[in-house]
Amino acid sequence: MKFTQVPLDTYQSIQINAGVLLNEFNPTTAQLDKSAIVGATSGGTAFASNPTYADFGEDIDNVPPNTKQLKRVTSYDPALSGSFITVDNELGKKLNAAADADESDPNHIIPRNHLVDEDFGDLWLVGDYSDKNGANNGGFVAIHIKNALNLGGFQWQTTKDGKGTFAFDFHGHYDLENIDDVPFELYIKTGIDETAA
Repeated sequence: MKFTQVPLDTYQSIQINAGVLLNEFNPTTAQLDKSAIVGATSGGTAFASNPTYADFGEDIDNVPPNTKQLKRVTSYDPALSGSFITVDNELGKKLNAAADADESDPNHIIPRNHLVDEDFGDLWLVGDYSDKNGANNGGFVAIHIKNALNLGGFQWQTTKDGKGTFAFDFHGHYDLENIDDVPFELYIKTGIDETAA
């Protein structure tokens, strides 16, 4: 079984468990602020960066398609999808994308037909990484989606004798104030032994 192998450090470089969705996260301190948790999820969460490419050589004579020097990334459409099993008023507004809480009744969420800057917000997906994942010095993999907006609208699925789910499909967005800033970033940090730290 010569090629039935994995790297020797596989367990030190593996992402485990479902992770958590956060409104805020500081990758420098890597401390979990439980008040920043967006909601409980079910079935895990999926992320895709969804790059779009341009092939500037496709119509140039004597240049084959997909020549590396003439290929460019034109944009990214980062997407974070899954299902919440919890919902509150803030998450209800976020899932609807364009909505406000009624000033006279904060339990009443009113959808609107236009977007405002406040509808866009940062999201973090942070998951445990490696065999060193203690409470103080654990490793993590984190995706930071900038200017996230739920493009799927408010979706609610009930089940017989079970819990309801609220599907989400958040996408990151570019900002005209800094148009070259790609709307997502990735952090991968190896943990440190709790006793050594």
